[in-house]
Amino acid sequence: MVSKESRSEVRAKKHMKIRNRFSGTTERPRLAVFRSNNHMYAQIIDDTVGHTLVAASTTEKEVKAELEKTNNVDAAAYLGKVIAKRALDKGIETVVFDRGGFIYQGKVAALADAAREAGLKF
Repeated sequence: MVSKESRSEVRAKKHMKIRNRFSGTTERPRLAVFRSNNHMYAQIIDDTVGHTLVAASTTEKEVKAELEKTNNVDAAAYLGKVIAKRALDKGIETVVFDRGGFIYQGKVAALADAAREAGLKF
């Protein structure tokens, strides 16, 4: 009988392969995305010192108040706008996009597109 790896294990392996290729620097930090079944999380991280510079998620009160649901494409797009606005307020204009091992479609793509439209460059 052939045993298959779980989806979460496959995603974790993909994420580690991606993380080996690039990391966030002070000049160009990493925009890391994580999505669970109920929420989405985005962080801008400087990997040289290991600090999160900006963070946003659909669990926050002010973000959740604007959304009807927290786990759809519209919520991801709104989160992209929020993280981009917070990053630009901190003076961060260019980032490296880390999709976290998730396929670049649906919610992840919506978040990235909204962040680009709001002014982030990647």
